[in-house]
Amino acid sequence: MKKTILILFVISISVNAQILFDDYFLNKTLRIDFYHTGTADKETISFDELIEEPFWGGSKVNLIDTFYFGNYYLNVNDLKTGKLIYSRGFSTLFQEWQTTDEAKIVEKTLNGSAVIPFPKDSIKFTILRRDKENVFQEKFRMKIYPDGYFIKKENRHKTESFKVHYSGDPNEKLDIVFIAEGYSAAEQEQFKKDCKDYAETLFKYLPFKENEDKINVWGVAAVSEDSGADIPADSIWRKTALSSSYYTFDSERYLMVTDYQTVRDYAANVPYDQIYILVNSDKYGGGAIYNFYSLGITGNKKAERVFIHEFGHGLAGLADEYVDLGTYNDYYNLNVEPWEANVTTLVHFEKKWKRFVEEETPIPTPDEEKYFDKLGAFEGAGYVPKGVYRPTHNSIMRSLNTDKFNLPSLNALEAIINFYAE
Repeated sequence: MKKTILILFVISISVNAQILFDDYFLNKTLRIDFYHTGTADKETISFDELIEEPFWGGSKVNLIDTFYFGNYYLNVNDLKTGKLIYSRGFSTLFQEWQTTDEAKIVEKTLNGSAVIPFPKDSIKFTILRRDKENVFQEKFRMKIYPDGYFIKKENRHKTESFKVHYSGDPNEKLDIVFIAEGYSAAEQEQFKKDCKDYAETLFKYLPFKENEDKINVWGVAAVSEDSGADIPADSIWRKTALSSSYYTFDSERYLMVTDYQTVRDYAANVPYDQIYILVNSDKYGGGAIYNFYSLGITGNKKAERVFIHEFGHGLAGLADEYVDLGTYNDYYNLNVEPWEANVTTLVHFEKKWKRFVEEETPIPTPDEEKYFDKLGAFEGAGYVPKGVYRPTHNSIMRSLNTDKFNLPSLNALEAIINFYAE
């Protein structure tokens, strides 16, 4: 595991060493808000507004994303020289929606948002998206002039924030922000306790346990009028800060927030790299999207492992390793290798975890008891029973009856932590 992480990190250092943060950026954030509009087979990205935010929580060393995770990728180029000075991969709720039945018959708009370090000079901002062959295609571009007077400087949801676990300079740590959802004014002390409890939970699991000194955790006390979250099928509607709802994409347990820009508004109260929304509910549910946000409930007996599972998605883009035929259509093209670190179609298995598999382990790997503790390629993952393979018989990305990530997932998680924490 350490060898793989070292190779990835050396590549990252060599690419990023050519770009000095202070040459191009100020220590604050520029947020670019936009809209996704489309159907199952088309998408338009349109500009909304620019917002200046007071903190930059990201690395000042690793400015170029060398992982190429995510269904989208943003590039920032210096306008005068054309030099690439910042990039990040991410995924979106809109892209997930496009694989649902509804997207075949309805045109829909969802808001989106991206954050970059605030540029000193004019830039070209570009969003690319993977096509069905996994090739990035340009979807949106604009020139941004940082001295423009239309860049908003207001904090639309200023509220109480606090440190939960502090290891040091946010530019040298992975910064996670917990945002309260469905906590009334009278329940804010409970939110603070939940923040403490879930930070302690995080550090009980590998690889977070041995990297505790590389992580900061912050709390943002968003106050809701009502407790809980919407449950549309039961005609339950709550007035909450983020309007979270079960039955996202008509999947009961998929609990998400569609107004991503409001999520960003609350997160802006602290320096952050990852957003985790804590929902004050005892009904099972949650969700997460890579470099978008993660969300979990706090009152359910399975809440702890839901929390860890969802953070695997949000932080490192880990795929679900289970089968679910009821929500998505053709989520993976079986003729190309998925970008996620913990699933494979065997098209380019050598680029995944093949080198760690013991010679006597067959590929594909029979899902039989004698291989249950082996690394292999077990069929049934990425929501489908055929054509997509997972690394192990079981892991926390497959079910909640285990508390462990498998080796490819651990590799990806630790590499991302180091990327933020250098």
